Amino acid sequence: MYAIIRTGGKQYKVQAGDVVQVDKLDQKLGAEFEINDILMVGGESTHVGQPLVKGAKVTVVVTKQAKDKKKIVFKKKRRQGYRKFATHRQEFTELFVKAITSPDGKVEKTEITPNVVDVDGKRAEAKDARIAARVERAANKSKSKGEEVVTKVVKKVAKKKVAKKAVKKTVKKVTKKVAVKKAVKKTSKKA
Repeated sequence: MYAIIRTGGKQYKVQAGDVVQVDKLDQKLGAEFEINDILMVGGESTHVGQPLVKGAKVTVVVTKQAKDKKKIVFKKKRRQGYRKFATHRQEFTELFVKAITSPDGKVEKTEITPNVVDVDGKRAEAKDARIAARVERAANKSKSKGEEVVTKVVKKVAKKKVAKKAVKKTVKKVTKKVAVKKAVKKTSKKA
């Protein structure tokens, strides 16, 4: 069984288990809802709407809310000195089709579970990891300067207000290393 749905002024042919990218919908990540704008339901028996099929619905789950790849928008009028350059990233919602219900009560479901992806969460984790790596590199780079460099790097990162936990962990590691090296230097000078 398949259905032709309408959302965002566009039409999409979907089956149970399909993943479809549509224009941005105002739904939360992982939310399950029904689409009632169905133009046609096909399969063993076909139902064509005028314009919509009454009693038919498609159950979907929001798996991703993100932006599409960057597109270049370039306008130019020759011999007029007019050039305009811009870029655009279209927001989209990725939908997983869970079930299709026809007007005569037949339901086609899928056994596949939707894979919900939190793009913003992944991006934040990657940013925290980059900052922690930067702090550790800075600390390892100037071992001789010790704690002064660590505090400078921590202050820079603190201004940006991100990754406090990651920074604290790496600072503890670095300060322990610096303290051990200072103790080793003192004992070697005495001997």
